[in-house]
Amino acid sequence: MTPIQGLTLAVALGLAAPALAQTPLTPCRVDGLKNEALCGQLSRPLEPARPEGTKISLHYVVVPALARRKLPDPVFLLAGGPGQSAIALAGQVMPLLGRLGNRRDLVFVDQRGTGRSAPLNCDEDRRQSLAQSLDGAAQETRMQQCREALMKLPHGDLRQYTTTIAMQDLDAVRLQLGAEQINLIGASYGTRAALEYLRQFPQQVRRVILDGVAPPDMVLPASFSTDSQAALEQVFDACEAAADCRLRHPQLRRDWAALLAGLPKAVTLNHPLTGQPERLTLTRDAVLGAVRGPLYMPSYASALPQAIADARQGRFEALVGLSGLLGSGRSAKLAMGMHFSVVCAEDLPRLAQASDPAGKDFGTQFAEAYTRICKDWPRGRVPAEFYQVKPSTAPVLLLSGGADPATPPRHGERVAKTLGAKARHLTVPNAGHGVMGQGCARELVFRFIAAEEKDALALDAACVSKIPRPPAFQPVGLGPEARP
Repeated sequence: MTPIQGLTLAVALGLAAPALAQTPLTPCRVDGLKNEALCGQLSRPLEPARPEGTKISLHYVVVPALARRKLPDPVFLLAGGPGQSAIALAGQVMPLLGRLGNRRDLVFVDQRGTGRSAPLNCDEDRRQSLAQSLDGAAQETRMQQCREALMKLPHGDLRQYTTTIAMQDLDAVRLQLGAEQINLIGASYGTRAALEYLRQFPQQVRRVILDGVAPPDMVLPASFSTDSQAALEQVFDACEAAADCRLRHPQLRRDWAALLAGLPKAVTLNHPLTGQPERLTLTRDAVLGAVRGPLYMPSYASALPQAIADARQGRFEALVGLSGLLGSGRSAKLAMGMHFSVVCAEDLPRLAQASDPAGKDFGTQFAEAYTRICKDWPRGRVPAEFYQVKPSTAPVLLLSGGADPATPPRHGERVAKTLGAKARHLTVPNAGHGVMGQGCARELVFRFIAAEEKDALALDAACVSKIPRPPAFQPVGLGPEARP
């Protein structure tokens, strides 16, 4: 999940079971997928209580199973954000789900408000000045303007995009595909969606994988600060524990503290797209936001010691450049209108009850920014039961990255206990946000879904504990004895 700035399925129709053969799927091409897929859409009421009212078109993609004798329970991927398009992610995640697609259809549904399903996108000018893109107040103003524009759309009732309503949409897709039971793979916010589907439709769930657990009661803006601080401290700890990093950055924590203390600071930076130098004032919030992005992936976070050292010397290009890595590419784009429709309805009302301590450096900036934007954002109704995770009747595999700044193991541990005896929580100590793509984790995902129920949780997961943390980045030409 991301603060303000922030994973497709069936068989060849001729071989499908009778119920699937009757579904209105048409051959289509999807960006990132090598082979032809099947596209479907479903008309849904914008407001469930008024089925005769405004309708929206829910879009989904089915990647048919390869085997002639496929299994009847497809795998549904629930994307993160909130605000990511599952269809846009299809090409990116297919390598992770390839073996599952041998005998099971893979289904990618664009949740309402995202992708092709009544999208709630906010226009983004990628050529805006660096000062504009790093200005939190200007960003909040753009979001308020976006809210006003979205509310004028035919599907612009922003109260109708809660996770509860969206999972009713998902079950409608299941029914249209004729599947009695489905398997769910949720990533980041998609884990919250999967838990809500499991709550509403427990009998329709065969297996659940939760990768980066974001429970419904976590209160995102508050946990952002706590968990980001913990992930940043891990970067410092890892550098201190590695002889070469410790030698090159002997005062990394002190350099970081001095960097923050010296802000705001007037700097000159080259725009990443135009290449033109720009003069701007770099604020504390901007630097914290720049640092938080690479924390999502240890391979990016490994560059932070050098980027902090450079910034301490007045060279901010590396730090600002790292901040844009996670947001690059269409698959990473969030429908920010949907993002705030979810968070403002489900998280903000519980902010005062949050017990997460604010991070020493990150403080309350995220919570304050969300509070200002959500102040006038229309809020959907969220049932009290939404926040209550109950024991699961289906096997659930929970995956957490030990270095995750958004959904670290503390959330997965708590949810696993509540889900009960049919849940198993695995922590990959050196992984960040998202575990399925790490080392042998994709094999564990396949074996969990493919196994008989009595064997589903009996996985030998020792391999994930052996995944190393990437060493600190060292610029080309600098030996271990070099100083920044």
